[in-house]
Amino acid sequence: MIYIIRNQKVILDFELAKIYGYETRTFNQQVKNNINKFDEDFRFQLSKNEWDEILMSKKLISSWGGSRKLPYVFTEQGIYMLMAVLKADFGTIV
Repeated sequence: MIYIIRNQKVILDFELAKIYGYETRTFNQQVKNNINKFDEDFRFQLSKNEWDEILMSKKLISSWGGSRKLPYVFTEQGIYMLMAVLKADFGTIV
């Protein structure tokens, strides 16, 4: 589940959400609500070409569908920040 994109190790938002038992939209909404804490080196949205490469490499085409927005990816620092934001907003220990 770790990919190298733009010379950074990243995890897709929906895969990270699945690991921690959250919905992807919850992750992305919390980031949007705390956007000042997420620099470009913490989280970024994939380009169409980057996403197509991941789909082809993992054979995810049939499971992802075609109508969603391009996914976001989180770097290691972004994952730490996301967990801190989720813990603070929901009062849960992740």
